[in-house]
Amino acid sequence: MAKKLNDLSALGAFAYSTNEDVYFDNGEETTETLPNNKQKLEAVFSNKGRAGKIVTIIRGFVGTDDDLKALGKLLKNKCGVGGSIKDGEIIIQGNHRDKIMDILTKDGYKVKRVGG
Repeated sequence: MAKKLNDLSALGAFAYSTNEDVYFDNGEETTETLPNNKQKLEAVFSNKGRAGKIVTIIRGFVGTDDDLKALGKLLKNKCGVGGSIKDGEIIIQGNHRDKIMDILTKDGYKVKRVGG
């Protein structure tokens, strides 16, 4: 099914110039990873959309995709479970929120417990 467009900005941007001195910025910024003590992460417990399976989600990481993947790998190894990284979130299988919060706090992250 085709997605409906509400306005022309949903199509993206197109620029053309015959001037060789024109510099075009495509809007993609290289995000540098903030230091651990500047990060404000959220630890969320969820089972929605996962056929009742329980997961712990870590949100709010500001940095490169490689650093996010490295943090996800560290958490998966320390908890001894599987997980994935999707849409800037680390998803850890099972209810390991307290353990993950302890690990992140020891590494200098500011972690906030969200939800029940």
